[in-house]
Amino acid sequence: MHATTLREALPDLAFVADGSALVAEIEAYMASLPLPARTLPAPPPPNPHGSVTAPWDLGMVRPAPTWLDRIRHRAPAPVPIDTATHLRLVSRYLTAHGWTQGRLWDEQGAVCLLGAQLMVLAAGYGTPDIAYRARVLLMEQFTAQGAYASVDRWNDAPGRRLVEVHRQLDIAAARATSTLPTA
Repeated sequence: MHATTLREALPDLAFVADGSALVAEIEAYMASLPLPARTLPAPPPPNPHGSVTAPWDLGMVRPAPTWLDRIRHRAPAPVPIDTATHLRLVSRYLTAHGWTQGRLWDEQGAVCLLGAQLMVLAAGYGTPDIAYRARVLLMEQFTAQGAYASVDRWNDAPGRRLVEVHRQLDIAAARATSTLPTA
């Protein structure tokens, strides 16, 4: 697929630095998908009856624009989080919105692992560097288990189940927590 067409199929990734490893990974993954999986669905219509759900972000403080952000018409600074928190938020996002394979997200709003990472970033939690570190942790974990070296190939493997996704995210979060420096 031509590079400009691929970029048109992607959501707005302005919150991720241009030329970052995460953007390159997203583009490579999208290019590997068949054409129907590359098209972005329309967002689902709102529930006319309303809904009451627990927040996927664990009730964390959401990024709020300062007066300078408002004057300059820019997004607020992201909430700083560590790699373990990023992985936990990805798991929570998957629980709240659903999980899919073979595409970033589907018509119902379900996302793959990479899609969940992007949504956590887009919500203002963490930086692309933190998300990339989380992906590296997962890749190391899959390689050590003799499975896949790519998070996306692991996610898209036939027979994969959501419970396995959550389990691997929990293991990676525990590993990330155990490697944090102590005060």
